[in-house]
Amino acid sequence: MRDWLATAAEEHPDRIAVEADDGRLTYAELNARADELARGLDVSPGERVQAAATATLAFAALLHSLPRRGAALEPLPAHQAGARLPLNGQQPAELRLDHPPEAVHTVIATSGTTGEPKLVELTHRNHAASAAAAADAVGAEPGDRWLCPLPLHHVGGLNILVRSAIHGTTAVLHGRFDPERVCAVLEGGEVTLASLVPTMLARLRDAGLQSTPGLRAIALGGGPVPAGLLEWAAGQGIPVTPVYGMTETCSQVVAGIPGRVLRGAELQISEHNEILIRGDMVAPATRRADGWLHTGDRGRLDADGLLHVEGRIKELIVTGGENVVPLEVEQALLTHPAVADAGVAGLPDPLWGEAITAYVVLSQAVEDGELDAWMRARLEPYKVPKAIHTLPELPRNAAGKLLRDRLSGGPH
Repeated sequence: MRDWLATAAEEHPDRIAVEADDGRLTYAELNARADELARGLDVSPGERVQAAATATLAFAALLHSLPRRGAALEPLPAHQAGARLPLNGQQPAELRLDHPPEAVHTVIATSGTTGEPKLVELTHRNHAASAAAAADAVGAEPGDRWLCPLPLHHVGGLNILVRSAIHGTTAVLHGRFDPERVCAVLEGGEVTLASLVPTMLARLRDAGLQSTPGLRAIALGGGPVPAGLLEWAAGQGIPVTPVYGMTETCSQVVAGIPGRVLRGAELQISEHNEILIRGDMVAPATRRADGWLHTGDRGRLDADGLLHVEGRIKELIVTGGENVVPLEVEQALLTHPAVADAGVAGLPDPLWGEAITAYVVLSQAVEDGELDAWMRARLEPYKVPKAIHTLPELPRNAAGKLLRDRLSGGPH
C-alpha cells in the first residue's frame, strides 16, 4: 500500500494538510517533517511507540513518520506522557513508502464503557477501508475541511487525520471541545465536515448554534442520540448523519437511524440478536473463527435491511423475568423537556432480580412524581424505573460515552 502522505504530497503539495492551534502545514511541509522525523527516530520494525495524542503539528508528523520505519503508533490521552522518542542520529538508507496492507498502523484502546479498555491493532488495510466507508457516509471532496474536536487517542478522532491524508483533504484540530469556539467555526462556514458525539451536539444547541453554512455533514457517533436532538438539528437546517461503529471496525460501518450498511462492510444478526460485522475495516485479531466480529451489541434488521441498534447485550436488564434494554428507557426519559441527560442501570434487588434505576441531569426543576408519571405514560409498566436519581452530571469518558458501570444506586 503506497504511503498516503507521500502520495498526497506529490498530488497536492500546496494543499493544507492539517491546521492546529500551533499552526498549519501543507502536504509538502507535513511530508518533509514526517520524513525528517522518520530518519532520526530510534525505532525498530514492528515496534509500538506510545505518544501523547496532542492536537499539534508534531503529533500529525509522528503519526505519518512511524510507518516509514515499520513501526506502529499507540496514542495515549493528551495529558499522559508517552515514552520519549530517542533519536539515533543515524540516517536509515531508505524509508518505507510502500506498506504491507496487513502491517499494524496504529494500536488504539477501546473506550472501556463496559469494563477495562482493551488494545486493538488496526492495519493499513483497516484504515483504508474505513476511509472508504466514511466517504460513503458523508462524501469526500477535494476541498473538504474536517473539524475534529474529538480526542485523538480514540479512533473517531485519530481517523480524521488518517482519512484526510488518504483523501488529500484538510484536518482541522481543536485541542479540546469548546462549544463557543466550535459554534464560531461552524457558523463562519470554515469547515465542510465535522465529527461530534451526541453530548457535544447537545452543548452546541445549548450554546445557541443556529446555522452551519458550507457544512455538508456532522458525523455523529459514539453513543445513542438523545430524543429531540436530531429533530432540533433538522429544524435548524444542520446536516447530521448518525453513524455506528467501534474501535474494532476502525470507526463507522453504518450511517443513519435506522442505519444503512456502508461500503465494504457486511452485517448480519445472530440467533441471539447480536450484531455481527465483517469486512476489510475489521481488525484481524478481533474476528472470530467464523470470520465475523461479534460486537456484543444487540440489534435487528428491518424489512429494508436497515439496522436498528438496541444497546449492549451485557447491559440488558432482567427484571421480574422480563428483559429491558436500558437505551429504550433512557430515550423515554430524554423526551421530557427537563431531562438534559439520562443513564439507566439494573441494580441487584431481592424481589426483582434487577431493579431498573435511572440517573438524570435536569435542566430545570420538576415536581415530585412528574418523571415517574411521564415514564408510565410511555413505557410498559415493567420498564418503568423503580427509582430516579438526580446527578449534576453523568460519568462519561473523553469521547462522551456513558460509563454505565460507574452508575451506582442510592439517593444523590
